[in-house]
Amino acid sequence: MRYRILLLMVLSFLVIDLYSQSAIKGRIIDSLNRKPVEFGNATIYNSNENSLLDGRLTDSTGLFEFKNLKAGLYYIKIESIGYKSKTIQNVSVEKSASTNLGDILIEEDEASLKEIVVNGQQQNPFKQVYKANQFEAAKGGTAIDVLKNMPSISVNAEGEIRLRGSLGFLILVNEKPVQSDLKTVLSQIPANAIENIEIITSPSAKYDADGKAGIINITTKKGVDDGISFTTNIQYGLPSINDFSNKEKPSRYGIDGTLNYKKGKWDLSIGGSYQENDIAGRREGDVNTTIDNRYTSFPSVGERSFQRSNYSARALVGYSFNENNSFNVGFYTGQKVQYRRADITYHNIKWDVNTEQPLSNIDYYNSNLVKKQGNFSLANIDYTHKFKNKSVLTFSGLYEYAVLDGYTKNLNTGLNNYTDTMDYVLNTGNSPISGLRGRADYSLNIGKGKLESGYQARFQRQTGAYLYQNAILGTGQYSVVPEFSADIRVLNYIHSLYTQYSGKADKLNYVAGIRYEYSFREFNADKLTEPYKLDLSSLFPSLNLVYTLNSSLRAKGGFSRRVQRSTSNELNPYPEREHSETLEQGDPQILPEFVNLSEIGLIKDLKNAGSIFITVYNQDIKNVVNRVNSAYNDTILNRIYTNAGRAYLWGIETGINIKPVKWWSVYLSGNIYNYRIKGKLFSNTVEVRNSAIAYSINTNHNFQFSKSVSLQFNLNYLSQRPTAQGEDSRFISPNLSLKKTFWEGRLSASLQWQNIGLGAIKSNEQRITTRGTNFYTTTNYIQEKDVFLINISYSLSQASKKVKLPSSEFGEKEF
Repeated sequence: MRYRILLLMVLSFLVIDLYSQSAIKGRIIDSLNRKPVEFGNATIYNSNENSLLDGRLTDSTGLFEFKNLKAGLYYIKIESIGYKSKTIQNVSVEKSASTNLGDILIEEDEASLKEIVVNGQQQNPFKQVYKANQFEAAKGGTAIDVLKNMPSISVNAEGEIRLRGSLGFLILVNEKPVQSDLKTVLSQIPANAIENIEIITSPSAKYDADGKAGIINITTKKGVDDGISFTTNIQYGLPSINDFSNKEKPSRYGIDGTLNYKKGKWDLSIGGSYQENDIAGRREGDVNTTIDNRYTSFPSVGERSFQRSNYSARALVGYSFNENNSFNVGFYTGQKVQYRRADITYHNIKWDVNTEQPLSNIDYYNSNLVKKQGNFSLANIDYTHKFKNKSVLTFSGLYEYAVLDGYTKNLNTGLNNYTDTMDYVLNTGNSPISGLRGRADYSLNIGKGKLESGYQARFQRQTGAYLYQNAILGTGQYSVVPEFSADIRVLNYIHSLYTQYSGKADKLNYVAGIRYEYSFREFNADKLTEPYKLDLSSLFPSLNLVYTLNSSLRAKGGFSRRVQRSTSNELNPYPEREHSETLEQGDPQILPEFVNLSEIGLIKDLKNAGSIFITVYNQDIKNVVNRVNSAYNDTILNRIYTNAGRAYLWGIETGINIKPVKWWSVYLSGNIYNYRIKGKLFSNTVEVRNSAIAYSINTNHNFQFSKSVSLQFNLNYLSQRPTAQGEDSRFISPNLSLKKTFWEGRLSASLQWQNIGLGAIKSNEQRITTRGTNFYTTTNYIQEKDVFLINISYSLSQASKKVKLPSSEFGEKEF
C-alpha cells in the first residue's frame, strides 16, 4: 500500500511539473506593410548552453508558439526569405507562465534579393517559390525565358513547355487561372514584369482541376505603398552571326514598362509591351512511305524561319472602401502575329517494291507560309469582403472576346523555274471566341485551421470557318475541297464546387479537400447531322502533408487528381495543310486525360542560406492524347490528335542552391523519369508500346565581380525522350549574360549571348522522328545560334506591392 501511495505521489509531481512548464509565442509582421509573414522560421535557443531547442514555421496569421518550456533564459532567431534576420535576446520564462512577445517587426532585405540567384525555395510547405529577377538571360524576353530555368521544367526547339516530362499544366497569373495556350500566354508576359515563379506539383482542391502535371503561378512585380513607381526595359538585337540564306533577315527588339500609382484608397497600374523576336533557321528532313508495293522517298532541305511580333496593354484600377471591403477592375488587350516560312527543296524518288525498279524521279521546290494571328480583349472584376469573425468572401468575374485567324499557303513549283506551278493550296481560317468565368469563394478560420469552400462556372463558345482550296492552274480561280472545309461550333461549360481544410498540428502542416466538376462539351459542324457531345461528372480529391523534422529539415507528401482538356484545334476533324508533306486534324470524340499525381520528398535548408530538395513522383495518365501519324498518300502524312492509351511516369527530381563563396551563387536542378505508354490507334489497328528513360538538367551560376558588375551563365539540357510513335532528340541551350548597374541599381545595362554555339555546340536544334508500319519520317530543326541582345533597364523606385495585371484566359489557348 505504501508503494502505491509513493507511486501516486511521484506521478502527481510529474503531472504538476508537466503542466507547470511554460510557453513563448509571438507574431512576425512585415515592418513596411504591417501584414503577417506566413511560413517565417522561428528558432529558440537556450541562452546558457547556446544550444538549439526547437523550430517553428509561422501560420497564415504570422503566429508561432513554443510550448513545454522549462523556466530559464532563452533567445529567439527570426528568419524568412527576403527579410533581414532578427534575434530577440534575454527572453525570460518563469515557471507556469506564458510569455507573449507580441508583434515582431522584420524588414525586407533588398540586398539579399539582389545577391541570391534563386534565393532558395521560399518556405511555403506546399509549393516551390523562386525569384525571377536574377535570370539575366531572360531579361527583355518573356515568361518562357524565365520558366525554362526552373527545376523540372524543360523547353524544346518547338517551344513546347514540359513540367516533369508532361506538356499539360495549368498557368495562374497572380493566382488567377489562365485557360490559354501555354506558349501564347507566356510569350505575352514580359520577363521584367515577373516577381516570382511558384511551382505547385500537387495542387489542392481550391485550384482548377485542369493541368495534368500541376500548376505554375506567376506573380508580377510590385509597386509602391504610397506614391508612384515606374520600371521599363528596352531591348535591341545585334545582327545575326549565322547565315541560313533565309528570305528575310531576322529583327529583334522590344520595349516594356509598368507604371503604378497609389494614393490613399486608390491603386492604379498600367503596363504594356511590344516585342519583335524573329528567328532564322533551316530544316533537314527525310520521309518515306510504302503504299501498294510502291516505295516513295522524298528527302528535303531548306529554310524554316519565324517572324514573331506581339504587343499587350494591361490596366488595373483598385479601390479599398475600408479595411474590410475592396474591389479591383482589370482590362487587357493584346495581339500576337506569327509567320512561319518553310521554303524547301524536295528530291522525290519512287520504286517498285517487288521489282526494285525506279518508277519516277523528280525534284521540286515547295514554298510554305503559315500565318497565325490572334487579337484578344478582356475585362475582369473582383470584390472582397472581410467579416468581423475574420472570414473572407470573394466574388470574381471575367469576360473575354478574341478573334483568331490565319492562313497556310502551300506552293509547289519546278526546282529551276519558280513560275512553273505544279500545284497551289490555300487554307484559311477565322475563329471568334467568347468566354465567361464567374466564381465565389469563402474562407473561415475554424479551430487551428482554415476551411475554404467555393463555386465556379466557366463558359466558352468558339466558332470557326475553315476553307480548303486548290488553285485551278492558269485561271486565277480556286476550287473548294468540301471534305476539308467546314464551319464548326464548339461549346464548353464547367460547374465546380470545392471544399478543403488546412491547418497545423504541432510539426505537421496539412491540406485536405475535394472538388466536384460537371463538364459539358459539344462539337458541331455544318456537315454533321448530330453534334458530338460529352458530359462528365468527376471528383478530384487532394491531400498534402508537410512534417517538420527539425528546424532545417522537412518531409512532404501529396496526392492530387487532375484533368487535361483538349483545345478546339484538337477536336476539329477537318484537315489543314500544315505543310507540303503534312495534313493535320483533330478528333471530335477525343476524351480528356485524367491523371493521378503523387509525390514524397525532403527539403533541407543549408547553413549558408542555401537549400537542397529531392522528390520522388508518379503520374498515372488515362486517355493519353498524342499527335500521331499515318500515311494519307505516298507523299503526305496525316497527323491526328487522338487518345493513344495509358501512360505511367515515375521520376525523381532534385535541386540545390548554394553560395560556395561570397561572389559565386550556384543553382543546379535535375529531373530523371521513366515514361511508359501503351495503347492502340486507328480503330485498334495499330498498337502503341513505348518506354524510355529521359532526363533534364538546369543550372545557373552568378558571379558578382563587384557591387555593380556581374556575370551569369545558365544551361538548359533536355535528353532524348519517347513519343507514341518514335522519339525526340536531345535539346541544349547555353546562355551567358554580362550586367552593369548604375545609380545605385536603378539603371542597368546587360549584354546577352543566347544559344551559345561557337561553331561546335549543337545548341538550339532538335531532331523529331516517328515511324509506322508503312512510313518513316525524321526532321532536324536547326535554329539560330549565337544570338546577341542588349538590354537597358530603369526603375524609378523600389517595390512593395503586387501589381495584379490581367491576362487573356480563353482566346490564347486556341492560338
